[in-house]
Amino acid sequence: MLRNAFEPWHLILIIAVPVLLFGSKKLPDMARGLGRSMRILKAEARAIKDDEPAEAPRRESAARH
Repeated sequence: MLRNAFEPWHLILIIAVPVLLFGSKKLPDMARGLGRSMRILKAEARAIKDDEPAEAPRRESAARH
């Protein structure tokens, strides 16, 4: 059913619609902003992941006493 989900004309449409809606001058700025927000998201996710192991032993030691 989804064997041929993306054919070449689908990709052309996916590229053409944003160019027509936003214009070719705004697209690089939008891509730059998206890249920055993705970097921030990755950094925050990494920080949360790094904080979790430090908190886990405290909870276990508090539960034992």
